[in-house]
Amino acid sequence: MSQARLAARAGTTQSAISRIERDQVSPSVETLRSLLCLMGEDLTLTTEPRDAGIDRSLIRERFKATPAGRVDYGLEFADFVIRNSGTTRSREAA
Repeated sequence: MSQARLAARAGTTQSAISRIERDQVSPSVETLRSLLCLMGEDLTLTTEPRDAGIDRSLIRERFKATPAGRVDYGLEFADFVIRNSGTTRSREAA
């Protein structure tokens, strides 16, 4: 389908469709859904767990700790990062 035809069916301009196609503007999900519908397509959004090296069992263990225990863990981890980043400032110095 041409840009002009899609634009006419969508009640917009050919230049607006062109800008979307050229990634000059990002249409809303609703606009994208509407345009795809006019072209005989359905927009389907799904989610999938991201495999980015996240240890979900460790996260579950962290949530078993009390809120104070989680804060202490976070502060200890921050100190670890500071100690190993070459920065001399630590929690005690703050």
